[in-house]
Amino acid sequence: MTFVPVIPESYSHVLAEFESLDPLLSALRLDSTRLKCTSIAVSRKWLALGSSGGGLNLIQKEGWKQRLFLSHREGAISQIACCLHDDDYVAVATSQGLVVVWELNQERRGKPEQIYVSSEHKGRKVTALCWDTAILRVFVGDHMGKVSAIKINTSKQAKAAATFVMFPVQTITTVDSCVVQLDYLDGRLLISSLTRSFLCDTEREKFWKIGNKERDGEYGACFFPGRCSAGQQPLIYCARPGSRMWEVNFDGEVISTHQFKKLLSSPPLPVINLRSEPQYDHTIGSSQSLSFPKLLHISEHCVLTWTERGIYIFIPQNVQVLLWSEVKDIQDVAVCKNELFCLHLNGKVSHLSLLSVERCVERLLRRNLWNLAAQTCCLFQNSIIASRGRKTLTVDKLEHLKSQLDLTTYGDLISQLEELILKFEPLDSACSSRRSSISSHESFSILDSGIYRIINSRRGSQSDEDSCSLHSQTLSEDERLKEFTSHQEEDQPDQCCSSHGNEDSVSHASVTSETDKNETFLPFGIALSFRSPSPLVSLQAVKESVSSFVRKTTEKIGTLHTSPDLKVRPEPKGDEQSCEEDVGPVTCPKEEDTEGKEEVTSQPPEEDKFQELKMATAETMSKLQDPLVLFEPKSLEMVLQEWLSQLEKTFAMKDFSGVSDTGNSSVESNQDMLLFDESEKGILTEEDEKEKRDSLGNEETVDQTACESVNSLRMMDDDLFQICSPCSIADSLQKDLAELTTLCLELNVLNSEIKSASGQVDHTLQQCSPEILACQFLKKYFFLLDLKRAKESIKLSYNNSPCVWDTFIEGLKEMASSNPTYIKMEEGDLPTRLKLLDDSVPFDSPLLIAYATRLYEKFGESALRSLIRFYPSILPSDVMQLCHRHPAQFLAYLDSLVKSRPEDQRPSFLESLLQPESLRLDWLLLAVSHNAPPNTSTMDDAGDPRPHSHLFSWGYNQLILHLIKLPADFTTKEKMTDICRSHGFWPGYLILCLELGRRREAFTNIVYLNDMSLMEGDNGWIPETVEEWKLLLHLVQNKSTKPAPQKSPNGNFSDGPSPINVENVALLLAKAMGPDRAWSLLQECGLTLELSERFTRTCDILRIAEKRQRALIQSMLEKCDRFLWSQQA
Repeated sequence: MTFVPVIPESYSHVLAEFESLDPLLSALRLDSTRLKCTSIAVSRKWLALGSSGGGLNLIQKEGWKQRLFLSHREGAISQIACCLHDDDYVAVATSQGLVVVWELNQERRGKPEQIYVSSEHKGRKVTALCWDTAILRVFVGDHMGKVSAIKINTSKQAKAAATFVMFPVQTITTVDSCVVQLDYLDGRLLISSLTRSFLCDTEREKFWKIGNKERDGEYGACFFPGRCSAGQQPLIYCARPGSRMWEVNFDGEVISTHQFKKLLSSPPLPVINLRSEPQYDHTIGSSQSLSFPKLLHISEHCVLTWTERGIYIFIPQNVQVLLWSEVKDIQDVAVCKNELFCLHLNGKVSHLSLLSVERCVERLLRRNLWNLAAQTCCLFQNSIIASRGRKTLTVDKLEHLKSQLDLTTYGDLISQLEELILKFEPLDSACSSRRSSISSHESFSILDSGIYRIINSRRGSQSDEDSCSLHSQTLSEDERLKEFTSHQEEDQPDQCCSSHGNEDSVSHASVTSETDKNETFLPFGIALSFRSPSPLVSLQAVKESVSSFVRKTTEKIGTLHTSPDLKVRPEPKGDEQSCEEDVGPVTCPKEEDTEGKEEVTSQPPEEDKFQELKMATAETMSKLQDPLVLFEPKSLEMVLQEWLSQLEKTFAMKDFSGVSDTGNSSVESNQDMLLFDESEKGILTEEDEKEKRDSLGNEETVDQTACESVNSLRMMDDDLFQICSPCSIADSLQKDLAELTTLCLELNVLNSEIKSASGQVDHTLQQCSPEILACQFLKKYFFLLDLKRAKESIKLSYNNSPCVWDTFIEGLKEMASSNPTYIKMEEGDLPTRLKLLDDSVPFDSPLLIAYATRLYEKFGESALRSLIRFYPSILPSDVMQLCHRHPAQFLAYLDSLVKSRPEDQRPSFLESLLQPESLRLDWLLLAVSHNAPPNTSTMDDAGDPRPHSHLFSWGYNQLILHLIKLPADFTTKEKMTDICRSHGFWPGYLILCLELGRRREAFTNIVYLNDMSLMEGDNGWIPETVEEWKLLLHLVQNKSTKPAPQKSPNGNFSDGPSPINVENVALLLAKAMGPDRAWSLLQECGLTLELSERFTRTCDILRIAEKRQRALIQSMLEKCDRFLWSQQA
């Protein structure tokens, strides 16, 4: 293996080709001499390839599956343009000059259809296609300089209108030479011809020439979008001769000229591909004087272009060359995000990715391309050693990469890698020795998530130093084991010493017998002294610790009831130890089985326990058939509480039958622990023995100690979910138990009344908050619940208690953890996991929300948006609970869910989601509170609208308007009006005011907004009566007497919409009522002196138009009359 040269400069990015598209072209039969690829385009979803035979192949980028083939009889496909804001539309141009627009109908799973065929450029060569970024409109340019616009009326907008109405082609302009490139952004069209570039405002129909100097040749131009967060305006970059670019502002003014001629004298960077090793020549060439035929915006800060020699990527704002690489014979390039699809002159297509060097190496490592990854690392040493490279490519990964190379074949490469590793950290680093020892003993496998899995190749050979180095990684597991015994160590330190000795001796005996059998299941195959060699043994140790804690706690409580006359029972430590030794520790399953057999005589048979539960269940079900019980809440609650007490007794006796040292059930033990007669209780802990004896009878001390005992047991119980039934239950009984248990949860009957020995009802448990009781109930009886009903009940009853929902989800996770799909969900990216979820989990499974929670915890908001595909299995109310800590993420999900439906179905679909109706106000409040302009920009100090503040952009404007326009009762509409006003959403506020008949308020706020367009057009709010006109004129007159602000929020008034003043309102009045009636009303209000000659001329024109209209009507009536008389004769 030859020595790999090192690139001296610190290049941060590289072009990489990870897969060849030749098999795809072969499958499409585009690799023959008769058919070849002639044009290319790309969108988020599709790769579009046009052929010389007139066919358009649309290939889904995910998995490279051919989905659609569209044929054309008008010649070869010369240009393709995919709609960027809607993947369902694509436009193509043929060699005969026809432009065809297709609607793919993928959302409705229908057949693609041609929705427009334009012959405006027939007989010419179409050289450029470009889509509008907001509406469905296509811009077309040809070799004669003609630029036209095709407006599309689709079936999504109006199915009926699509059949009868076809908008005519609009000619935008005709430039002086062939159109080289078109680009569109924010209402402006950029046209680049052979001689110069033009900027066109398509809304105002204004045109600008960019710069004064002309050029001769194919030079491109493109928009460079600004970042909204930084408040940057978009820029324009125009190619100039001699490797130069003009930087132009959004108004068409040249700001500066950037020269890249000398910067391009550096050697080209190699393209990382699988076919050949990367080569780099240090020889510096001469400066390149190039003409850039097209400019494309790529990534975030870069502009891409190409020539016959290669691909060039610039950072124009910093006047830097990000990279240039030799890629021969490029005909066209299509870009999507950081992906490049290059069409070559021979019809071949290559797929390149613009990546940082560290990301490129990461991908190579995931594909196990060790040799290529090592060569890339050595080639780009300067970039990898840089700050960002260190964070991504760690020393451990480089060590692992080195261990995968064959020393005999790649000796030079390994030595170069070692030098690179040495540059990361000094030789005397404490970590380097550990890594080298681990890498020599271990082999690695890299998961899709980037996690390294270590597989031991020499068991038992790990040194003590390595064990110590990994101690911090496994310390958290030891801490979790210690948590189970922390309570008993604090309460009875001396007892723990003796009992632990017995437990340790037994547990180690069981460990040695199963070490070899279970060693392969460990995540690290290293024998560590502080780690249990087997997960099964570790689980057994946890079980022993929990069982020991329950036994000791029960025994301690039992000693408090041996003598009712004894308040204080001080005993020496030796007696306590002997008591512990008599009981004996619970060590292994065999010993537990033996104990169970010995205690059978003191416990009632299992059949008898379930017989009582069966009888109680049957009796309860029969009582529920009685309408006097079913429709009387108190009676129903009493019946369920009575049944719940039997349920608690049955399953408590089953669960703790081998724990109590007396013959009683754990329910009785719990009752004794919870309910003490204050006259019979004086508890002395070890800390109390150190205090004075006069505090032994204090009731507060007794109660506090009892509560601590209760809480300690509860903490143990609360961490355990009863996912599976502790014993077999008949199907009929299981069904009735599930019905009653779920009914208890729905009616908030979560605990039974527990009585003390004196017969008094204790309310200790009932004093707990409903949320805590609900969580405990879920954990104890999760295996009995109807999960779908339980989920809906939690959303309705505990909407403001996230802990209950979290507990329910944890239970679902525990239930799903045994499923292989749940384990596989740990690996892969989001699309991979979603596909696995689609294939493996039924849509009606109640566990689906648990999988969705896992995805959300891993991927955040992007996972929420992908949950749209699982509707209605996962409802918005589920997602609302899922991201209750981040309401803005729920809004993004809801907005995407509504937009996933066709435009005409969105209102009805949103209305179906508003169950219960109170969600309307909650969602509206969320929508106007996020991604919204600040209140200081929309309202003044008095709470009135600021001028033009209704023109601000709101992140969820469409969602808000849908919510507002849905039918609702009067009270809800009033509340919505208050919400819109308090947050300054004036468009919605005006709509609601007019719906509620509050027209005076509406016109008052329209005058404050100072925009005449609100009262013009088909959707304008025009006064309907003379009184409303007088009110409007009075409001305008009062407004004119107040000092006007200097600027509106959007800039100068002269640049904004037409202001509301007396003359503009008078003109509107004249158009609505006629000039004569308008003049008399203005005289009545005393406003005639404020009118200019413009008003007089307009009135004269209106009178003439009115006379001509009357004359025309009269003439038409006379003609109709003559025609009818002639027909009668």
